[in-house]
Amino acid sequence: MKYPDSIHPDFSARDALQGVDPLQISRWSPRAFTKSVIAEADVALLFEAARWAPSCFNAQPWEFYVSTDKTFDDYLNLLVEGNQAWAKNASLLGFVVVKKTFSHNGKANAYAEYDAGAAWMAMTLQARQMGLYTHGMGGIKHDEVAAYLKLDDDHKVICGLAIGVAAAPTILPDELAAKEKPSPRKPLSEVLRR
Repeated sequence: MKYPDSIHPDFSARDALQGVDPLQISRWSPRAFTKSVIAEADVALLFEAARWAPSCFNAQPWEFYVSTDKTFDDYLNLLVEGNQAWAKNASLLGFVVVKKTFSHNGKANAYAEYDAGAAWMAMTLQARQMGLYTHGMGGIKHDEVAAYLKLDDDHKVICGLAIGVAAAPTILPDELAAKEKPSPRKPLSEVLRR
């Protein structure tokens, strides 16, 4: 299903990037969400896209724990207070977890978090294609999340996530509404070294 884009930031400066896929350019992390339901089939589609991300030894060390229903408030309470204020209107909340060792040999997987980032980006681009937005969060109660999810020592909580339909910034408190726009990118010269 294609969800409506209820907010249209000014991407004119970014539109000059000829040749870059528009999904990349239109991706940003809003805090203003319209409380809406994402169909279960669409939730599955989002994370099906993540499933196809590349990973070292094809270990696919990521796990996405998500809630759209009766555990939503539990997940919300595992975010720091500042994130709870806006994430309460998201359609889906979740956490990215990685397995710290390879299943095939039991050795430490130094690339698990890198691989989880690839899965996150694949899911995020799928969300944009569907008219949804994602917002990753470092502001979570890591130890409490691990306890709530009953994770063993071979798993690590990486971050939280919110997914939903973007809303107008006016639904946010003034200090957050003022920040509600796509963040600038560093110049290419700062990230591409030759």
